[in-house]
Amino acid sequence: MKSVLLIGLGRFGQHVARKLYDLGHQVMAVDSDEERVDAVLPYVTNAQIGDSTSRDFLSSLGIRNFDACIVAIGDNFQNSLETADLLKELGAKKVIARASRGVQEKFLLRCGADEVVYPEKQLAAWTAIRCTSEHILDYIELDEDYSIFELSIPLEWHGKTILQLDLRKKYGINVLGIRQSGKLDMCVTPETTLRTDNSILILGQQKQIHRCLRI
Repeated sequence: MKSVLLIGLGRFGQHVARKLYDLGHQVMAVDSDEERVDAVLPYVTNAQIGDSTSRDFLSSLGIRNFDACIVAIGDNFQNSLETADLLKELGAKKVIARASRGVQEKFLLRCGADEVVYPEKQLAAWTAIRCTSEHILDYIELDEDYSIFELSIPLEWHGKTILQLDLRKKYGINVLGIRQSGKLDMCVTPETTLRTDNSILILGQQKQIHRCLRI
């Protein structure tokens, strides 16, 4: 269980608060808008109304006590920059900040953010990849080349074993798991047989996975 300071409770911040709640983490939520703070009260450990660009206010929260600080401010980039900078000055262990444009990402990193998330860019990439293949159900990008994909089982693979498909030798693709009836089974063997009512979790280079799906 982690202790997280979440600053900024717009739509993105509220989704983060709910997910952290589902994962069982302790969350201190902060926003200058009382209605936004009230909206997340069921999902957070504690919440405060305040100005995150105020050094005195942030100091009162005990920044060093949090495992991570998330700056989810989306409507005022100047406030986001100042908040990220102040958090690092006050000894934050890890600062993750939201950007909505590429240039914002660069400035946030320069101002002390350890990591930057770019929801619009990441969602755009996810949408483009999903819509260009009928078999891709989900994916996680690990770097510019490698990703983890969840695929529906192509009809041509139905009834075949992992050994028969030989995806690793042909395409450099590693099979990580099989999802059956909603449950993920990571105990995959060469004898595991694929069915069209299952999905498969694979790791590999994006270009090789797209090549593989041109069956």
